[in-house]
Amino acid sequence: MFKKVHLHLTLLCAGITAFIMIVMSLCYLYVSEEGLYKNQFQAFKNDINTITTNLEQQSVISMEWLSKMEAQGNYLFFVLDNGVPFLYNQLKNYDESILEDQLMQEALEHYNNTILIYPDVRTSNSYVSYHFEYEFSSVSTNTKYFASVISMGRYASSLEIIVLSSLTSLEKQIGEQRFHFVLIDLAAILALTIFSWIFTGKLLNPIIENQQKQIQFVASASHELRTPLAVILSAAECCKKASPQKQEGFLKTIRQEGLRMSSLVNDMLTLSQSDGHRFSIQMKPVELDTLLMNSYEAFEPLAKEKSISLSLDLPDEALPLCNADPERISQVISILLHNAISYTPEQGKINISLFYDKDNHYLSVKDNGIGISDEDKKKIFDRFYRAEKSRSTKGHFGLGLSIAYEIVKAHGGNIYITDAENGGSEFTVVL
Repeated sequence: MFKKVHLHLTLLCAGITAFIMIVMSLCYLYVSEEGLYKNQFQAFKNDINTITTNLEQQSVISMEWLSKMEAQGNYLFFVLDNGVPFLYNQLKNYDESILEDQLMQEALEHYNNTILIYPDVRTSNSYVSYHFEYEFSSVSTNTKYFASVISMGRYASSLEIIVLSSLTSLEKQIGEQRFHFVLIDLAAILALTIFSWIFTGKLLNPIIENQQKQIQFVASASHELRTPLAVILSAAECCKKASPQKQEGFLKTIRQEGLRMSSLVNDMLTLSQSDGHRFSIQMKPVELDTLLMNSYEAFEPLAKEKSISLSLDLPDEALPLCNADPERISQVISILLHNAISYTPEQGKINISLFYDKDNHYLSVKDNGIGISDEDKKKIFDRFYRAEKSRSTKGHFGLGLSIAYEIVKAHGGNIYITDAENGGSEFTVVL
């Protein structure tokens, strides 16, 4: 399932980004090409202005001058004297002359059609010169041109010069620009796809890990619930055939296993509330030293039963109040003390301490019990995780430290474990 989601997210992410990039590229190409056309057309008009000025200053138009102007601007000139083609155009080779004659006819036809639309281009003065620029596509050469018709009239005589500038070089430049953009976009789309695959993979990793944890959580919960349930069913079956004296023992067993199941279900509900952000935290100013003293008095009898020395170290000076939920913090202390007593051998020692430093309260529970390996320290707060040495300890489901972790995290604090000086472990809560 996650492979398909990964693929779809990659395609979606890369596709949207690539679409935006392509649209932006097309917009840039459009603006760029329009600018190139306008700049070249303006340069063509400036050249025509210069040519017209030169023609007005000459009384004779020589073929040498026409050849020079064609070579300088890469232009084609067609000269009509009173509608008759100038000798300059007839001196070229036959094929070239025929082709250029067709070009001239197409240019004049396009010009005359334009004049019909814009009649104000021409004037009626007895002595006048004017020029008109336009763009047209030639059918004979399949090429686009910038064209200009320069008309000069002197009384009854008229001279028309048609100047053509091929757009082949401009179109080649635009084609190369488009090709480069296509290559750049393809490379960018490939890079985006690779990046999207890696990026969406990292986004999905927490979801995949969370699902795996949920599957593991359900499997572990089912296993833990199955054991006491099997004992209850077995004891209930035995009660049917047992004598009244033995039934009391079976009923006691049923009650004990029922309490174990109730404890496990309550722990799972607590963690479920934490996952659903429905963790109930009632923050108020709390005297942590008082909470520790109450926890010490509550667990001292249990420690004496196992011949464990339980001590409490509190600072002599009064500490600032801590903004916390007293019931939840007491629950954390109870979990830590219960674990310490469970895994500390007889004649062992457990110490509870509290100190304040740099706006933080530090609660510590230290024992000299069996200790926790470095590998187990990394997973000690995971749900249903229990170190190998304590798996057979009845009544421990591996949820206590997970609950403690969630409570401390909900307070914005931190909880961590270190090795005690004389063996054992030390859990520290920072609030």
